Order: sequence, then C-alpha cells, then structure tokens
Amino acid sequence: MPQQVTKFDVVIIGAGTAGLGAYRAAKAHTNSVALIEGGPYGTTCARVGCMPSKLLIAAAEAAHAIEKAPVFGVYVNEEKVKNKAVVDGREVMQRVRSERDRFAGFVVKSVDEIPDEDKIRGYAHFVDDHLLKVSLESGGELELSADRIVIATGSRPSYPPFFEALDDRLLINDSIFELEDLPESIAVFGPGVIGLELGQSLSRLGVKVRVFGKGGGLGATRDPEIREYAKHAFKEEFYLDPDANVKGMERVESISEGVAKTQVEIAYVHQDKGDVIERFDYVLAATGRRPNVDKLGLENTSVQLDERGVPLFDRHTMQCGKSHIFVAGDANNDIPLLHEAADEGRIAGDNAGNYPKVLAGQRRAPIGVVFTDPQIAAVGLTLDQVKARCQTCYATGKVSFEGQGRSRVMAKNKGLLKVYGEQGTGLFLGAEMFGPAAEHIAHLLAWAVQKRMTVSEMLEMPFYHPVIEEGVRTALRELNHNLHIGPDVIARCLDCGPGA
Repeated sequence: MPQQVTKFDVVIIGAGTAGLGAYRAAKAHTNSVALIEGGPYGTTCARVGCMPSKLLIAAAEAAHAIEKAPVFGVYVNEEKVKNKAVVDGREVMQRVRSERDRFAGFVVKSVDEIPDEDKIRGYAHFVDDHLLKVSLESGGELELSADRIVIATGSRPSYPPFFEALDDRLLINDSIFELEDLPESIAVFGPGVIGLELGQSLSRLGVKVRVFGKGGGLGATRDPEIREYAKHAFKEEFYLDPDANVKGMERVESISEGVAKTQVEIAYVHQDKGDVIERFDYVLAATGRRPNVDKLGLENTSVQLDERGVPLFDRHTMQCGKSHIFVAGDANNDIPLLHEAADEGRIAGDNAGNYPKVLAGQRRAPIGVVFTDPQIAAVGLTLDQVKARCQTCYATGKVSFEGQGRSRVMAKNKGLLKVYGEQGTGLFLGAEMFGPAAEHIAHLLAWAVQKRMTVSEMLEMPFYHPVIEEGVRTALRELNHNLHIGPDVIARCLDCGPGA
C-alpha cells in the first residue's frame, strides 16, 4: 500500500536561528507550515557558540583584571607581590554550562510555544523538488509534499580526517564547554574567531596554550597592518604561530605518579626553539565549519550546487535559482553570524510564504566582532574589497590607541583603527580595528556605512571627552584630509575600474 503523503504549503528544514525566523515569517502568509528538526532544539549560538564562549571569556577577563590590577597600584595582598588569580576550573566550567543552559532554554521555550501540529522531529531528505522523506525521531518515516521549502540546517565543525585518531583527546566548540574542569594544557588548531577567543581565554585562566595556524590568517583581520599588530599583541600572552610547521601529532599513553594519563604528542617547529615535541591534554580543532547540506539529498532536486554541494542562491532573496526552494543561515555558507541568519531566515520565510512573488529583503551593513582582548572588528568593505571597488581611488586614515587618552586611563592602550573612504564622493566605505571597545565602535561605524554617510558628515557628529571614541574622530580626520572631493575627481576615478 502506498504511503500517505502529508501536504504543506511551506516546509522549513531546521529550527535554529534562521529556521525559526523563516517559520514566523511564513506563518504570516499561511497556516500550512511545517518545521522539521532532527537535532536538539536551541540555536548554535546559544548552545555551543557565541553565548558559552562569551561566558568563558568573561571568566578570563575577571582573572586578567586581577593580574593587571598592580598597574593601578591595586593589590590583592599586603606584600604587594605580583597578583595571581586563583582559578577554580570546576566553578568556571559549571557557570559556563549553567548560564549556557539558561540561554538555550529561552530558545527551547520559544519552540515549545509553536503548535505541535507544526513541528516534526526527524531528519529530512529530498526525494525530488517537492517531496521530502523524514526519518522520524520516534521511528519510521513520514513523506511530506511541500509547495515551497526553506533549507535552514545550519553548520557543524569541520576538521581534517586525521584529527579523528585523537579520539577523546579531540575537542570542538560543540564539546569543549562540556568539560567539567579546565585542562592543564591544550593545543588549538585554527587562529580564526573561535580559536583566538577560546585560546586567549584558556590562557588567561591558567591553561598552557599553543595556537597553530596555516597560511598566516588571523581572526577576521584582512588589513595586513592590523593583522601584524594583532599577531604581535597576542604573542605577548600565549604561543601563536599563524603559519605553523606541525610535523606530527599522535595520541599517547603515559604513567605519572602511578596514574595512567592520555595526552596528545605534537612535534612542531617552534618559532624560537626550533624542533620541539610537547604533550597536551587536549587538541581543540577550530578549523572551520561546513554547511549541513550534504545529507539532504539535494542531488535529487533541480537546484544548482557549487563545488562544495551548497545551493547557489540570491543573497537578497535567499531563492535558489528561480525555484520554490530557499536557503538561509549557516546552511548557505555566506555570512555565518547570528544576526545575518535571523535576517536571512525572515527574508526566506517571507518569500516562501509569498511565492511566486519574490522580493529582495533588506541586507544590513556588514559587521563582525571577535571578542578577544583587544577586540577585533570589521565593518563595511574590507581593504581588499575597497581596492577591488575603487582601484586606486580610495584613501585611508588610522589611529593608534597606544597614546589615546581614555585608553591610557584604563590601561587598555593597545591597538589600531583604520578607516577607508572613497575619493571624489567622500563616502565612508568601511573600517577594521584591533583595539579597546571595538564591539561598540563597530556599531557606530556600521550605522554610518548603512546610512551611506560621507566622512565629513561623520565628523559633524558629537564626540564626548574623554572617551575611546575620540580615537575614531582622529582616524576620520586623517582620512578626510587624504580625500579629494568633487566631480572632477569622480570623473578621473571612473577611469580606474568598476564601481568607483
């Protein structure tokens, strides 16, 4: 007997940030919406991403503040010996998990409020463009027919296959927060956003940390001058090699004081000592994430895929080609940030609900922050993008925070801000920063990008004294000085290349 097929107007695969946004938007157009989720409810951000990492960072900042207090003549003992924070690793990790669960609980509660008839627990697989087969969590299968489909399946950590030989000594950001205690040592592979944030935090909490990279990249930095500055700043705190020569890595057993211990032995070329072999309690693979689209059966659809198997889509509508299928959030591997996933989910859900009428949704000015100390931030166009757009018709301005007033007051006077503008129009194009309060300054600058402000208009805005933002004014003044405004300049710049 043929299996009965359940029909829906819109089916959304994935109940993370993008999926929930898509569900709410689609429900504004039709009540016939199904939300499919096979994994745990709760967004990547709340469960294993931005929130637990920021909890660990907060603990590290507290420990660092104690050790830095003598700069201000403040000591934790009468002898005025060097301050040393006493870190209880179990308490640190207990708070991380407790608060993490609280944040994730809010997401789960919002899912609980969705009608049961709209929720399906299981993993979906495309049979064709409209037919989905769902392997149910409760057992068995369910076939769904959907007029429109939104793929919002998120992403997962990705690392080279040989890391799997490390077995229980391998950590990813999905598992590191489950540790009951802080390890004594850890090797971090990947000095990207996750690797730098967790590596620095663990180092400040007393863990021996080595951070290894490949190719010289560092965090979200694109401006070579800022990348170099940040590299030297981080290396003052922990071992960092963005282009490391790692010769070998293996899981080893040893006996210490009659107790068996499992570690990871790594042979590498130390930047100062040459060939060395060190052992670590764990290896953290922070080597990137991959979209969860490889098990969806997309090859059974008419959707075009790129070389990674990710659907080709319009980032303004989230539509895959001219089809009824949309993709949003980390699943499309475009901008893997929570606020972008929320926007994309809303756009995809609205267009799926309103299909075949498809409209471009509002995309906000790019903004990214790395919560290291100093922080890293980028807004608007990167330097590479500025050069591609304007060729030589752009100018820069910069400021060092080493001598900036409020930064020195707080003993946070380390960092560099660079701002970019377009010759002829004076349009503010973007900025990159490594320095104090970057998470807040990034918002001000991103607002200016989105409002398409000129540099001179930005300088008309108020700046209080004494604040770190005065450094922004200094950089903008230098940029404004380096800009040449007027129609004759625009005319000359038009000869440079596209978009100038």
